[in-house]
Amino acid sequence: MAPAPRPRPLRKDYVAAAFKPAKPTVFSESARPSSLAPNIRSVSWSPTGSLIAQSTSVNIRVWNAERPDVKASSEMKDGARGTAHSMAVEKVAFNPRREALLASTGLDGMVKLWDVRAPGGAVGGMRGSTTVKSAEHKVGGQGLFLTWHPAGTELLVGRQDDVVTALDVRKMDTALLELHPTDRSPLKDRGSFNMMAFSNSGREVFATTGDGPVKVLDYPTMQPIYTLAAHTSNTYAVQHSPAGNYVAVGASDSLISLWDTNTWMCTHVLSHHTSAVRDLSFSFDGSYLVAGCGADRDGDKGLDIYHVDTGESVHTIETVNAVSWVAWHPLKYAIAYGGDPGGLKIAGVFKD
Repeated sequence: MAPAPRPRPLRKDYVAAAFKPAKPTVFSESARPSSLAPNIRSVSWSPTGSLIAQSTSVNIRVWNAERPDVKASSEMKDGARGTAHSMAVEKVAFNPRREALLASTGLDGMVKLWDVRAPGGAVGGMRGSTTVKSAEHKVGGQGLFLTWHPAGTELLVGRQDDVVTALDVRKMDTALLELHPTDRSPLKDRGSFNMMAFSNSGREVFATTGDGPVKVLDYPTMQPIYTLAAHTSNTYAVQHSPAGNYVAVGASDSLISLWDTNTWMCTHVLSHHTSAVRDLSFSFDGSYLVAGCGADRDGDKGLDIYHVDTGESVHTIETVNAVSWVAWHPLKYAIAYGGDPGGLKIAGVFKD
């Protein structure tokens, strides 16, 4: 199936008009409105944007993005356990090339792959069903982050003790996916790694560190190529713009730095936040950027939308609490975010 056509580019002076009229859609696991904010730890869109996954505690739920009804969602469960993982799920991520393949990792040291089309799965006539895992691998220690290679064939998984494993998904046409682990732990001169993200080409990996700089590593050798002297304290989030012209870095100093990939010079520093920046997401065209504070809930209310080329905040989506995790729709000007009462929310121009 061909992906949905992308909308026309949204000019920065039209962003407010595009986001203001529509009230955010709430995806709640409760049938009744709630004033409680679920502790959503991660959010991920499928490649076409028809599905969206969230992790909360030891659970993972996949929603039909056009049906904010828990009966139209599917919960990932590992056998008789009744949950996705035995300890908190730290990250979920859809494969960038396969619509129904979801990866997860957590504090139990497991990496799991879920085919959300499996019997009772999350595609088609979803009825609040469950999905069993398709494959798993124990990385040991506590899983901290995972990121897919742009080709969708490899998955980098990082532990809290800085051991990084590459899992190669070899047999995509068999009932159970086969994972082939390879150690990809970079040599450290100092500090620790908080997160990694592939470049658009997949030939480089950006790694945030405990002492501030962002390491640009060759892949798959993981040898250092360049260092971005990004911040003087923990850097937590890094993303390569879909347009390829910028790399965004978020840090514990509450700042976001934008780096021109042609000159590797910092072009803008975004300073609207008052707490650590632990999550970043570019719009599908690379024109806009949003940020979340992760588990730190002492930040300012409101979700700022930044225009990347100018560094200005062009619109703020009103929120009840500080925004925790964020993700732009892969094809539309819509943003999924956590942190507010009721559950996951989607704001913007989502439905045609």
